[in-house]
Amino acid sequence: MAEQVLIQFRADKALKQEVSEIYSQLGIDLPTAFRMFMAKSRQVRGIPFDVVLTEQSEPREDFRVVFDALRKEASDVPEMSLEEINAEISAARAERKKVKK
Repeated sequence: MAEQVLIQFRADKALKQEVSEIYSQLGIDLPTAFRMFMAKSRQVRGIPFDVVLTEQSEPREDFRVVFDALRKEASDVPEMSLEEINAEISAARAERKKVKK
């Protein structure tokens, strides 16, 4: 048997628990799963799954078109005075307090 070493690292507790349950259903424990990962990494000489950045689903220009449309839509909204804005905020806060009770 080859000389063994201890490998330690930190992970999110909930993630570890969820992954441990998955491996348990597969009939293996977490250390076995990590040894399998390392063996497969050695076999493929890299990470044994695709590691890629997802493509942007919307080109930047599409966002600009949407932004400009929203800006145009907002330009049709009538101006409000500071007093009107503060009154609207106060009313929203009062309504929120009623809902919490």
